[in-house]
Amino acid sequence: MRDSSVGGPLLWPADEPWPMCGAEGHYEPLRRPTEVVGPEPVAMVPVVQLYARDVPELPFPAGTDVLQVVWCPLLHDDGVNVVSPRLYWRDERAVGAGALRSDRPEPYAADEDFVPRPCMVTPTRAVEYPNRDLPEGLGEALTDRFDEVERRFGVSYFEAATTIQSKVGGYPGWTQAPDWPMCRCGRRMAHLLSVTATETGPWHGDDDAPAGHGMDMGDLGGVYLFVCTACPDRPFAHRYDC
Repeated sequence: MRDSSVGGPLLWPADEPWPMCGAEGHYEPLRRPTEVVGPEPVAMVPVVQLYARDVPELPFPAGTDVLQVVWCPLLHDDGVNVVSPRLYWRDERAVGAGALRSDRPEPYAADEDFVPRPCMVTPTRAVEYPNRDLPEGLGEALTDRFDEVERRFGVSYFEAATTIQSKVGGYPGWTQAPDWPMCRCGRRMAHLLSVTATETGPWHGDDDAPAGHGMDMGDLGGVYLFVCTACPDRPFAHRYDC
């Protein structure tokens, strides 16, 4: 719990209830005899824990140095929330000074595509460029340059400019058309992090290597988290893209 991880144990106060999802209509696609799960709430699962010492570029709110992401391991009827993630910003020293939760409740039902296999993270820094987020008309204007990149390096600009893998910051690796959420303050939210199904291609070095966390997320999709750093309460949103 003192490490950055995907799907690992979280630095969680013993006196703080574990998050539960009580949404109506969340379901497990292959569940029988009925697809709908419930009515009792389902325990959320840990997805990401990041410490500032490992990713100092992540925009931690003042007084915090740990980001935790949990989500419901079931799908939801509206087709938008998908796994209904929640974010927690914490101060490691303050939480660690008290009693810590040594275990957590397991969900009584889950879609395994959205339950990560616990694994450590070793962040690698990279510079990204817009892919599908290029300003209108710029892609056409740079066609010759893009062709030259592909001739010289054997990979297209659109495959290499934006990493299609789990990451902090940078650009979402949109599969569908870009869909940036807007904050209630009127600003476009910033991309906080992505949790994607696969980590292959030129950035990974092995086109056939599976993602370490073992999640397929439906049709090899990804969940992108966004945050407004201008609002004091750090509102967030997410998109499911596959």
